Amino acid sequence: MSHATLDGAPIALEDAYEHAARLLEAAKFPLIAGLGADAAGARAGILLAERLRGAYDHLASEAILADLEVMRSFAMFTTTPNEARLRADVVLLVGPGLAAQSPALFERLALEKGVHFQNGAARKIIWLGPKAGEGKIEGAEVETLSATREALPLILAALRARVGGRPVALAPAVAKKLDAVAETLRTARFGVAVWSGSSVDTLVVEALQGLLSDLNATTRFTGVPIGARSGAAGVTQLSGWMTGFPPRTGFGRGYPEHDPWRFEAKRLVESGETDAVLWISAYDGEAPPWKSGGPKTVTLAPKGAKPGRGLHIEIGRPGEDHDALEFSQAIAAFTLTQARAPSGAPSVAAAIAAIDARISEGVSC
Repeated sequence: MSHATLDGAPIALEDAYEHAARLLEAAKFPLIAGLGADAAGARAGILLAERLRGAYDHLASEAILADLEVMRSFAMFTTTPNEARLRADVVLLVGPGLAAQSPALFERLALEKGVHFQNGAARKIIWLGPKAGEGKIEGAEVETLSATREALPLILAALRARVGGRPVALAPAVAKKLDAVAETLRTARFGVAVWSGSSVDTLVVEALQGLLSDLNATTRFTGVPIGARSGAAGVTQLSGWMTGFPPRTGFGRGYPEHDPWRFEAKRLVESGETDAVLWISAYDGEAPPWKSGGPKTVTLAPKGAKPGRGLHIEIGRPGEDHDALEFSQAIAAFTLTQARAPSGAPSVAAAIAAIDARISEGVSC
């Protein structure tokens, strides 16, 4: 059973779908934002944006683009968590909060276990810039190098210089520790760097990939990026299949155009360029990042999310209330997640289909 409210007052579900359809089809430039959904929900949202000649953005697109901007301008060394689990004799962790962002991926990496091709020899684990009290992994020894987020690009640049045998202007104690880390990286047989665009910015990712590029001149060193929250990795993959672009893409001229600045959801709302928003956050009911008082909004969120201003439709959590096709970071592939507690709440895809069916046939790109 699903519930809906309009400005805090209960409204029948069928009436809610009708109201959402009227609001979105009347908009001059509608926005499909949040987009925290499984594969079916993301696909439905993107198709709706196309039909309405609007735009779409994911709630974690800043983290998504931290990696993608580097990938499309510089290139990127990556592997799968399973490959890293089996082969990595040196693991370089970069940035804070990595284990908390994807416990399943950290479990898959099994950093505390020995290296397969070295007959169970212990891995060497180095963590650059962990949070206070975070640089510990049960069953493994971790060498830490403290650094604030702001200092990480400088540390990585200095480390890259020492890997290449170039001098750096650092205090003797810091330089000595950096030299030891550089030597460990140089002598790796199969090194793996792990980072997340949610905890570091594009500059850090670019500096890290530059370091990996230099290391690959003499050894093998690759990376495992930890994707952002709310199904970001899956939505990005699916967006690429459908449009050729990641989130922050618009259809205003009848075809997909990607512009990380122009189609950022928060900017579109705060500038007044969009006059209606469909906000989707099926995993945790995350609220929009802009202040209240913006354009008319339809929210699709799970049970427990606090209804805000506008139309609020309760939907099911992917993998909890209904089966879901999701991108698993642990295996770097899409997988079917069966519902852990099936309910009658509609999926994002079902809710959007109900809204789409009520939009006039003449409204299309």
